[in-house]
Amino acid sequence: MRARLRIALALLLIAPGLVPLPAAAGTSPAPAAGSDLSTPGWVGRIDDLVAGRHVSVAIAYQGKFIYRHDAWVERLPASNEKLLLSMALLDALGPDTTIPTIVRAEAAPVDGVVAGDLWISGRGDPQVGRATMAELAKQIAAAGIVQIQGRVMGSTSYFRREHWADGWKQHYTLDEVPFPTALAYRGNVGPSGGHINDPERRAAKELTRRLEHHGVQVDGRPGMGHPSGPLTLVASVDSQPLSTLIREMDVDSLNFYAEELAKALAAAEDGPPASFDQGARAISAFEDAQGVAGFHHHDGSGLSYDDRVTAASIVRMLWAAEAATWGTTLRLALPHAGEGTLEHRLKGVRVRAKTGTLSAVSALSGWVWLDKVGAWAEFSIVSHGLTKAKAVRMEDAIVTTVANHAP
Repeated sequence: MRARLRIALALLLIAPGLVPLPAAAGTSPAPAAGSDLSTPGWVGRIDDLVAGRHVSVAIAYQGKFIYRHDAWVERLPASNEKLLLSMALLDALGPDTTIPTIVRAEAAPVDGVVAGDLWISGRGDPQVGRATMAELAKQIAAAGIVQIQGRVMGSTSYFRREHWADGWKQHYTLDEVPFPTALAYRGNVGPSGGHINDPERRAAKELTRRLEHHGVQVDGRPGMGHPSGPLTLVASVDSQPLSTLIREMDVDSLNFYAEELAKALAAAEDGPPASFDQGARAISAFEDAQGVAGFHHHDGSGLSYDDRVTAASIVRMLWAAEAATWGTTLRLALPHAGEGTLEHRLKGVRVRAKTGTLSAVSALSGWVWLDKVGAWAEFSIVSHGLTKAKAVRMEDAIVTTVANHAP
């Protein structure tokens, strides 16, 4: 009886009207088990991880996409913006470029006396601090200057004095990013930890103190303002190489570094005074030169809720980086597993990636090493609507799956 029932069921499955329907657009019929056409298990695993979520994923190997899910949907990049800024900086300026902080006099010194003010001018070095002022004072004294008949002044020029970019929340200036000025001082954070609005004056005060320590007499009180007329170079101190600044920015996702360096890029490309908009346009110009669309930029840090990217476009930009002379420099600038913003994440996975976080927004983009073939693959994961904990679990599971099982 059971044998006859099995035969009847088999006949029923091939009866007219019960032939399986064609697959829906964008999908494929399920292949027979063991078929060469079967979907790789790692692809199915990622499909399960992204199902029902607002997430874009793009993964590529050897210049071809091997996985995409909503890859052309525009989403907020958060601090993945810094990854794109890093590319634009390295391409335009080069990894060995340094940023000067200079001191100039209103009049050339005569017999060791400057008849006028001494001006400190910054160009966007985010690391200027006491050590910078100490070195400048040492150079000034070594040049034989013994008296400044005017004042030491911090220049407020070169960058526009803007407190926030389009799409920023107003509280960001209090708790997310200090005031980005061309002449910064100690990260533009005061002794109590609050953000300051007069870094130029504070730099001038410190240089005055250092000069007096070297026996240089300064007649006036330190201040800040906009210099006018021709000035004579007296001393100069260079920043660390751009590659070092970018690594520090990317590993710990430093918003202040990003806005300083974006404006430094803008000034180099379009001339001063540099603005947030100019910095954003400089990033866009680099992307346009690579022929990659899908971006809208308003800052350098990714704090703006008006910024937009697509996961596929980020991966295409990573392709461009691979072909550039500075590509390895960029990859090494990104945090590895357990480092910086990847602390406690992706243990045992060989990865270099930039994180991104805003309210209900998360991103992770960069390179992951494919264990099966021994090569790097590019990836980008951008999502919204998840708690950070859920987004991190999803991102880490996707990257780990790719590392262990793709392509």
